[in-house]
Amino acid sequence: MRVLFFVEGFTDIRFVVGLSEICDLTLAVPAAAYRSSGLADRVAASGARVVVHEIAGGRAGYQLRSLSYLWEHAPRFDVILAQEMLRGAFNATVVGAARGVPVVTYMGISPIEYFRCRRERGQIGPLAAWAGETVIRTLMRVSGALAARALVMGPYLQTVAAPFSARVAHGRYYGVDTSLFRPADAAERLRLRESLRLPAGRFLVLLSSRISHEKDPESVLRAVAMVRGRGVDAVLLNLSGGHREFLALAESLGIADAGEWVLARPAVHPMQGLADFYRAADVLVQGSLEEGLGLSPLEALSCDTPVVATAVGGLAAHLGPYAALTPRRNAEAMAEALLAVASDPVRARAHAVSGREYVRRHWSREAAFRELHDVLAGVVAERSAPRVREEHA
Repeated sequence: MRVLFFVEGFTDIRFVVGLSEICDLTLAVPAAAYRSSGLADRVAASGARVVVHEIAGGRAGYQLRSLSYLWEHAPRFDVILAQEMLRGAFNATVVGAARGVPVVTYMGISPIEYFRCRRERGQIGPLAAWAGETVIRTLMRVSGALAARALVMGPYLQTVAAPFSARVAHGRYYGVDTSLFRPADAAERLRLRESLRLPAGRFLVLLSSRISHEKDPESVLRAVAMVRGRGVDAVLLNLSGGHREFLALAESLGIADAGEWVLARPAVHPMQGLADFYRAADVLVQGSLEEGLGLSPLEALSCDTPVVATAVGGLAAHLGPYAALTPRRNAEAMAEALLAVASDPVRARAHAVSGREYVRRHWSREAAFRELHDVLAGVVAERSAPRVREEHA
């Protein structure tokens, strides 16, 4: 299949590589984000068979130029895969409908709920909140009505997308490579900490999450501070593109001894070194105000690493039996869950083993891209069917 993956922001190299393995792939991306995010370097280094078209301009400029780009290039493809159900998908579905090319949207976040987090944080006022939500609903309605399929990541997002599309299908994004994200015994964890220059003999809490409005790193920092106050020698490591902001956040919260236990490093290549950090950690923590799916906890569970996460969105929808879920913005409850792991690590890891089996059965990389291929191929077949009937008639 000739597939155009139309990206409106940042996308993960794991998804690009997997997609390139199941189709003849062209990637259309905003030039600035493609370069600044490091995705351009990762695509070049991956060796993936992909043609990349970079579209210049800021938000408004990109929107106009991408519309022109789609009008010119859409007929060259069997199907367009559009990221999310917002402004990029709006352009793709409108042009696809006009040019007779089917479009599949792929939603990985809960757009309205994510946007509401900005209001909760005081980043926008009531008028901007109302206007923004109105625009988001409009874009989702148009995209949902015109798309041949509305693919979503996980069961929670199916309920989010259902009011906007009658053709919602469950996807698994890039899934989890369980051969890469695999368990490590105590001896190997010690070797990994040494090679990764991580403190040995301390309770290592990993936060592998970007710092953005829908996350809750504040509760994570406060929870680990409470754990330390109870006598556990805990350290907290953030791996993300916003690692400097994370360090600044710790200082802004007034945590006096943060310099002794708050660590932060840039995001690690997810197909190379990331898994070793999960395997070396004592626990992964995911603090969120809202979450569409949460693949980081699934990757941790695939390593038999215990998980503590906020009971919101996709985290609550599928992690319940396998992770310790805590109430939203409740640092005290998160601290208690972390203390339970620290006090009985053997039991906590034994509990995580069932999580690995769950990931292997339901979230494997192989299943993710096999099913994505089938969805795209099915949409292409539906497009071809009327033509075949017309020819026979």
